[in-house]
Amino acid sequence: PRVCVCVVCISVCVCVCGVYNRCVEGGRRVSGHARSYEHLQGDTRQRKLFNYQRMFLRIDNSGRVNGTRSRTDPHCILEITSVDVGVVAIRGLSSNYYLAISKKGEVYGEREYGVNCRLKERIEENGYNTYSSAQWRNRRRAMFVGLSANGRPMRGRKTRRKNTATHFLPILV
Repeated sequence: PRVCVCVVCISVCVCVCGVYNRCVEGGRRVSGHARSYEHLQGDTRQRKLFNYQRMFLRIDNSGRVNGTRSRTDPHCILEITSVDVGVVAIRGLSSNYYLAISKKGEVYGEREYGVNCRLKERIEENGYNTYSSAQWRNRRRAMFVGLSANGRPMRGRKTRRKNTATHFLPILV
């Protein structure tokens, strides 16, 4: 009986590992790599982004981005959609504006999704997330979304990864 159970366990492990490594669909390989991250694309989640400065990021009906201490502000509810591996688009649910960073580093709301709306999402060592422009850089440095202590959006050119004004906690809605 023990030999039979061992053989069955080994067969199951070999079968599962073979399917995982090949990513076979209908006898063909799905992607060029053994590891495919296609399942991450299109993932959508609703969150509030709580800043290290104790403010919620909000995008109002005119496309202005700022911070508020109000937990009940409907403009704080954001839809974070994965558009590529490590790249997200953030849209205000009530305003229908996308969070964007211009080439000059201005943080604003964009009505239509475009290259300025592509943000790299990174989880930092302290557990907070940072969001930087996937398209634009300033002197080879990433430009981050950040809120100052009074809730104003910081210019991307003035921000750095280690600056706590750029650190956000995604909170479930």
